[in-house]
Amino acid sequence: MTEAAVDIDDTDEMAGAGRRCLVTGEVRPRETLIRFVVAPDPKLGVVPDIAGTLPGRGFWVTATREAIAAAMSRHLFARAARGPVAVDPTLPDLVESLLVRRLIDWIALARRAGCAITGFEKARIAMNAGRLKLLVDAVDAAAGGVEKLSGPGVRRIAVLTRDELGQAFSRPEATHVAITDSTWADRLIGEAKRLAGFRPHHETI
Repeated sequence: MTEAAVDIDDTDEMAGAGRRCLVTGEVRPRETLIRFVVAPDPKLGVVPDIAGTLPGRGFWVTATREAIAAAMSRHLFARAARGPVAVDPTLPDLVESLLVRRLIDWIALARRAGCAITGFEKARIAMNAGRLKLLVDAVDAAAGGVEKLSGPGVRRIAVLTRDELGQAFSRPEATHVAITDSTWADRLIGEAKRLAGFRPHHETI
């Protein structure tokens, strides 16, 4: 990797709609990356900007645990910032927790918009009526229930646990969530793909 690749950030016009990963040097779509900024407070150091809205110069890393760990071990954040910066040794875990919270919050917003319902029977009814745009399964859901809700053209993500899915509905747990709007489905799939980089044994379709 060259210094030029490391130095490119989110102000670089050559990257167009994409951003260059600090680790690989590849220009990738923004939705496949995590943005980081250097906080004004030196004690905070490098801060993950999951929504991509924090002010300041941003540095982008492919949304995987391995890529962030590589950026840390190779001191790429300091090189990109052109100076020493504090980096939390638990940064990959912090990013994962933030991505989990973001996906839960988006599902909760879809519920409030009337586009997300939970429960096996409700999901089955939505599927049979042709209203099911996305099925969100808990990763610890029983295989039999998942198979019964599978069908041609049904997109599916499984990156959250039952406990985590339940938080979107203010209940102890949820196993199956039916998304009945295509726009909401696309957004949730994008968020789930980033989280899958930290939970590699989970799946998105």
